[in-house]
Amino acid sequence: MDESLRKIFAEAIALHGAGNLDRAATKYCQLLQITPNSSEIWEHLGQIYFEQAQYDQALIAIEQALELNSTQASSYYYLGLVLETLGDSTSAIQAYQRAIDLNFHQIEAHNQLGNLVLEQGNLKQAQAIYQTAIELNLTEPKSYLNLGNLWMIQHQIEQAIHTYQIGLTHAPKHPQLLTQLGIAFTAAQDFPQASLHFGTAAYCQQHYEAAIVSYQEVLKTEIGTIELYVALADCYQHLGIFEDAIAVYQRGLESYPEATELYQGWITTLQNTGQIQTAIQLAEATIQQSSDQSSDQNLKHIPIRFLNQRLLPILYENPEEIEHYRQRFSQKLTDLNQMVQMTNLEIERLKVSALQGISTGTNFYLQYQGKDDLELQQQYGQLVHRIMTANYPEWTVFSSSFSRYSKDSEGSKGSKSSRTSKQKIRIGYLSEFLSWHTVGLVFLGWVREFDRENFEVYCYHLGSEFDEITRLFQWYGDRLIHLPDNLEVVCQQIHADQLDILIFLDLGMTPQTTQIAGLRLAPIQCAAWGHPITTGLPTIDYYISADLLEPKGAHNHYSEQLICLPHLGIHYSIPDIPPLQRSRSDFDLDENSIIYLSCQSLFKYLPQYDFLFAKIVQQVPPAQIIFISHWNQQITNQFSLRLQGEFERNGLNFADHCLMLPRLNKFDYLQLNLLADIGLDTIGFTGFLTTLNSIACDLPVVTVEGEFMRGRQSTGILERIGVRETIAQSPVEYLEIAVRLGLDLNWRQAIAQKIRDQQAILYEDQTCIQALEKFYRSVTMSL
Repeated sequence: MDESLRKIFAEAIALHGAGNLDRAATKYCQLLQITPNSSEIWEHLGQIYFEQAQYDQALIAIEQALELNSTQASSYYYLGLVLETLGDSTSAIQAYQRAIDLNFHQIEAHNQLGNLVLEQGNLKQAQAIYQTAIELNLTEPKSYLNLGNLWMIQHQIEQAIHTYQIGLTHAPKHPQLLTQLGIAFTAAQDFPQASLHFGTAAYCQQHYEAAIVSYQEVLKTEIGTIELYVALADCYQHLGIFEDAIAVYQRGLESYPEATELYQGWITTLQNTGQIQTAIQLAEATIQQSSDQSSDQNLKHIPIRFLNQRLLPILYENPEEIEHYRQRFSQKLTDLNQMVQMTNLEIERLKVSALQGISTGTNFYLQYQGKDDLELQQQYGQLVHRIMTANYPEWTVFSSSFSRYSKDSEGSKGSKSSRTSKQKIRIGYLSEFLSWHTVGLVFLGWVREFDRENFEVYCYHLGSEFDEITRLFQWYGDRLIHLPDNLEVVCQQIHADQLDILIFLDLGMTPQTTQIAGLRLAPIQCAAWGHPITTGLPTIDYYISADLLEPKGAHNHYSEQLICLPHLGIHYSIPDIPPLQRSRSDFDLDENSIIYLSCQSLFKYLPQYDFLFAKIVQQVPPAQIIFISHWNQQITNQFSLRLQGEFERNGLNFADHCLMLPRLNKFDYLQLNLLADIGLDTIGFTGFLTTLNSIACDLPVVTVEGEFMRGRQSTGILERIGVRETIAQSPVEYLEIAVRLGLDLNWRQAIAQKIRDQQAILYEDQTCIQALEKFYRSVTMSL
């Protein structure tokens, strides 16, 4: 299969995995017109027909796959599924057995065979089959589920509970195991335990109302666990009922007054709802309370000290607040470093407590103050590295003796390890966002376009989401390892994979990736600009950025060695922009206004630039400015109130000129870009993917060329397509450009046409891939 067909096949698999069955089937049929003798494609098409309940067509497709290749165990497995659904159990059993004969480790076939045997009343044979499946893979939850169900049929309730519980040790969030365990506890008349597991099953499926009902049922008869209170509070937060979430934390603390997790949840909820001063007061009172008690109590609240240090507002009321909280952040970080330096991290309790402290957050909001964060990032990076070194000394220094490379071509002992020209360079990309997220969308091209003959690409996906984009990473890479919520297992896996280079795509976004980056799991470790800020970590050797995104002297902004790829540094596919199908009335936009769209996250808007919006509507009387709400309505309300004050100072009514839209799905978001007249970027921390989307919709975007890379992303995009007319050098010039675009229709249309004519240069840029490969080759020459 050539490269172009391979890409279509990858897209089909990704669409299939994401549930877009019709589009996936269309692509498979397209491929079969070109390669009609591909058994693999026929099998995938048969799977889709099966999932669409088109069983006759599924049978034809699977049988065609088997006619082309009768040695594929997976084809026999899907044949068994179709035959079983069509009611031919005897033939289905034969198909499953044939799948097992071809591949004894086909766990799914074992489980389906066991289910059919059980239906026929052969309980002992079914039990043996399920137990075989468990022996083949101790971590597969479905085998435990089936065996537990078998015990339930035989009214062996205790045995069923035991089996479900073992399964949950391997898959603690498995909804079916949790539900069946709840049913088993109900049968055992242990109703609180039943409610607990029903609640957890609902919680894991994001059915938060149902989870609340079950969890509250538990609390009617007994004191809940700390984990129950945390989960129940989280349910209320997902529903936007923050007062009830806080009440749950408080209730939990009545029973567990020293529970750090409950204090952390309470404090973080206050921060996320804009109650920053109350959050700080609670954090410091908790720390003071522990300081007044025994050393053990003081130890328990070390994580609160870390959380207290990181407490920053999501929104600032004025520039003076930025300085105040920045100074506080800096002082608390200094205090933390002194505390850790005086702490004996060889003591188990102390080093574990410090590890918990860096596991609950990052400096994420610091980067939105618009300042030079290098020194603060370095201080925090050293702190993380010291704590990780104390907890995992075995992963602190990469040993050259632990190498996949032979000692020499003859394999003799005593020779220096070196990579031969025939050995592929092994690259690892790590993120919690290898999914439908800016990081996954922007960096997918790095995996998709790489030279397969000279590189191996491993992808480590640490997030819980597994969607269409994740499947594309899975297909384009040599391996995708999905390991959410388990720091040590991730580190063990990366270390065992013996990478040459490990690239962290978005350091600073989540605590787990920051912790991992504080170790040395590969001889060369890099950060990419998924979160555009230096990491400050002594364990990160290179920072991969792009020429058009960086200012002169940019190396002074990084603790790492800066590597700039050509242009924007990404290989980004041509976006699929739908035709305009919505009207302004669908979004409550004014039909006669000039629509300015400013669609960045609200924490990017600094208060010193609020005046720009008021001045725009003053000078462009028919202007209407559109913002997108924060996920937390209280933050949206704070932002609206702040802008309302600015508008009132300029004799304007905020509600007459501005509209806060709810968060939109991708289709509606693109439709909004198509309906808008002008895009307004944020200053200090600009958009990137949002700007690419606006440009793809031919929308003129006004931006300011910032001092740091994170304030220059839109500038880089506009420079790339030669549209420099809307790049300002100051807020005053930004205002002038925005006003002119609003008043001068001809100029606005000319800019839009220029964008339309030149935007193709943004897409599928192979030069950055060639440069990235060259960089990887150069830094691995000495390995």
